[in-house]
Amino acid sequence: MPLRPSPLLSLRLPKPTLLFRPFSSTPSRAQAKMSIVGRLAAEPEVIPTASGTDLVKYAIGTQHGPRDNRQTTWWKVAAFPSENQKEALTSLGKGSLLYVEGSCEMRKFQDREGTDRSTLSITQ
Repeated sequence: MPLRPSPLLSLRLPKPTLLFRPFSSTPSRAQAKMSIVGRLAAEPEVIPTASGTDLVKYAIGTQHGPRDNRQTTWWKVAAFPSENQKEALTSLGKGSLLYVEGSCEMRKFQDREGTDRSTLSITQ
């Protein structure tokens, strides 16, 4: 008696449809998140914006490599903090240890000599 294929195997199921970001009304974009633990390079700078919210800019230094040949990487951070967060950030002094988490963006530019450069900025 020859084997016949099972009727269930020949049944074709419809392909599942993927919903386009049902949890958000914003357009889909690739987003990179980053977490850094480092030391504050200088006191944070508070910049008022036209919309009335304050922007706090600061830089964090992280070190990597063996003890005899440590290298420092500097990270620029921009934050739109609440009033309490702004007070906490501005009260920190140079060298304070910070944990920063935010979305990051790579930007490319040319310096005054015409050399192509890139910078990675973190927004909280």
